[in-house]
Amino acid sequence: MSFDVIGMALVVISMVLALGKWVRLRIPLLQRLFLPSALIGGFLALLLGPGVLGRINQSLFGSRFLENGLFTADILEVWGALPGLLINVVFACLFIGFRLPNMKEMLRVGGPQIAFGYTLSWGQYVVGISLCLLFLTPVFGLPPAAGALIEIGFVGGHGTAAGLESTFTQLGFEQGYDLAIGLATVGVLSGVIAGVILLNWGVRRNKSNILKKPEDVSVDAQLGINEHEARDAAGKMTTSPTSIDPLAFHVALVAIAVFTGYLLLEALVWLESVTWGAWSGVYIFEYIPLFPLAMIGGILLQLVFTKWDRFDIIDRGLINRIQGLSLDLLIVSALASLQLSVLGTYFLPFLILAVSGILLNVLGFIYLAPRMIPSYWFERALGDFGQSTGVAATGLLLMRVADPENKSPAFTAFGYKQILFEPMVGGGLVTAASIPFIYQFGALPVLIVVTALMIAFMLLGLLYFGRKREASSEK
Repeated sequence: MSFDVIGMALVVISMVLALGKWVRLRIPLLQRLFLPSALIGGFLALLLGPGVLGRINQSLFGSRFLENGLFTADILEVWGALPGLLINVVFACLFIGFRLPNMKEMLRVGGPQIAFGYTLSWGQYVVGISLCLLFLTPVFGLPPAAGALIEIGFVGGHGTAAGLESTFTQLGFEQGYDLAIGLATVGVLSGVIAGVILLNWGVRRNKSNILKKPEDVSVDAQLGINEHEARDAAGKMTTSPTSIDPLAFHVALVAIAVFTGYLLLEALVWLESVTWGAWSGVYIFEYIPLFPLAMIGGILLQLVFTKWDRFDIIDRGLINRIQGLSLDLLIVSALASLQLSVLGTYFLPFLILAVSGILLNVLGFIYLAPRMIPSYWFERALGDFGQSTGVAATGLLLMRVADPENKSPAFTAFGYKQILFEPMVGGGLVTAASIPFIYQFGALPVLIVVTALMIAFMLLGLLYFGRKREASSEK
C-alpha cells in the first residue's frame, strides 16, 4: 500500500468528520441529543460504505460496482488499522500535563465518585459474566469472555474496543471486536439520550442543586459552537516557534509516552516468558495491547516533568487538543469499519448485553448515587453515569449541561476520580487484561473476584462516604 493511499484515507476521513459536524448543524434533533459530530460522521461513513450502500447495490443490481460503497478497499483497510494506533495516543495523553494532587485531598473530594464509579464498572463485569454463564454461552454459543464486553464497550468506549482488536484475534474471539464497537456505539447513544432524560427528570424532581426548572437547562451548547466571549485558547505557547512549535513539542511528548509504554510492555512480555509463564503456562501480558502501558508511560513522563521542569513547559490544553483529534478520528474510523454482519449474527445476545448494561447504570444512578455521594450527588453522578455508559467525554458533557457555571465540585471530583480510576478500568490494565484473565483462569473465578470488588466498593460508598452527607444536599 502506497503512502498516497494512506494520505488520501486521512483526507477522506477528515472530510467525513466535517460532514458530521455540518449534519449536526442542520438537524435540530441531533443538537438536542448532544450527539458528537464524530459519532454522526462515523454513522455516515458506515452507511456509505460496503456494509450498507455496498450491500444494497449488490442486492438490487447484483453488480460489483460500488461494492465498497463510496470508498475504495485500500481506504477502508487504512481506516480499519487507525483505531488500534490512535487509542495509544488517546491514553498516552490522559495524565500528561495533569498535576497530581496529594492523596488525602484526592480521596476527600473524589472518594465518593471513585466508589460509585468502581461499583458500576465491577457491576458491569458481574452482570456480563453472569449472563454468559447462565444464558448466552449455553444458548447462543458466545464464549464466556463476552461477559467483559459491557465494560469494554461502555466504560472503555470505541477506543478501548478498537485497541483490543489484536487481543480478540489472538484469543480466537474475532467477533468480539465488532460486538465491542457496537456496544460502545450503543453506550454513547444511550449515555447522551438517557443522560438528558435523567437530567430533565432530576430537575423536575428537585434533585438538582443548580438547575431549578427544565428551562434552566442550557441550550447554548446544542449547536456545538462557542460564543465569541467563551472561546478560550486551545493551548498556551509554552515554547517559542523559533526553537520548536509548541504543538510539535507536545506531539513529541506524547510520542515519548507511547514509546515508553512500548518498552514497558516488551519488558513485561519478556519477564513473563522467563518466569511465571514458563513455569505455569499462564500468559497474560502477551495478550495485553499497548494502550494501557502508553498511559503508564504518560504518567511516568509527567512525574519526571513535575520534579525537574522549572519552566512549566507542558500545557494541558494542547495535550487535550491532541487527544481530542485522535479520539474523533478514532470514532469515525471504528464505526466506518464496523462489520454489521457480526451484529446480525449475534443480534439477540448483543441486545441483551446492551440493555442489561443500560439498566445497571440507570438503576445505579437513581438508587445508589444519592446514597453514596454526600453533596451535589445529582451533578456529580451525572458525570459517572455518562462515563459508565458512554466514556468520560459523555460524562463531562452531561456535567457541563447540569452545571454550566461550575458551581458544584463535580468537575474537580471527576478529575480526581480519573487518577485512581482510569489506570485500572475504563481502558486501564484491568480492562485490557479482562479477556485474557477469563481465558486463562475461567469465567467463574473472575466472576467471584469482580463480585467481591463490586460489593466492597458499594459498601465503601454507602457506609463511609454516604454517611458524610451534608444536610443541605439531601433531597
